[in-house]
Amino acid sequence: MNLSWSHAVIYVRDQDVMLDFYINVLGFAVTDRGPMGENAPDIVFISQDPTEHHQLAMVEVRKDQDPSNSVNHFAFRIERFDELKILHARLQDLPAIRINPLSHGNTLSLYFNDPEGNGIEVFWDTPWHVAQPQGKTWDPALAEAEALAWVEAEFASEPSFEPREAYYARRAQEV
Repeated sequence: MNLSWSHAVIYVRDQDVMLDFYINVLGFAVTDRGPMGENAPDIVFISQDPTEHHQLAMVEVRKDQDPSNSVNHFAFRIERFDELKILHARLQDLPAIRINPLSHGNTLSLYFNDPEGNGIEVFWDTPWHVAQPQGKTWDPALAEAEALAWVEAEFASEPSFEPREAYYARRAQEV
């Protein structure tokens, strides 16, 4: 059996606020919505991937005011470094959004929260593999070449530091 990630469903307090954030800040689109059954709340499906009906869905049923505590964060990969910089700039002006730029050596990541406190990671893959867990704060103001040079300088001394392709080739033989 080979499982691949498809989607998550989250319970929210204010669907309109959450949809505004996920659509206008993160670039998702609503793909479907409707009641989950007779006298049941609506579920809203959102996605950025045209081959996935939904990557996230939201159901407005939360009554508590506490931040979500069942999931640490949802992670999304981006293809281009400049998209990370654009997102960082977009997030900086939003009230109550806390941004933590963190590199694990194998990624340059932005960790942040949505309006209801759910954790999100948006990351860009570096060309290297580094054993986990570990992380170091990085500067999103760096240009791509500068950021890659910083990652290499910070993580190259790790015994597990190697090109990503070499790591994946070894894993493929092990699986």
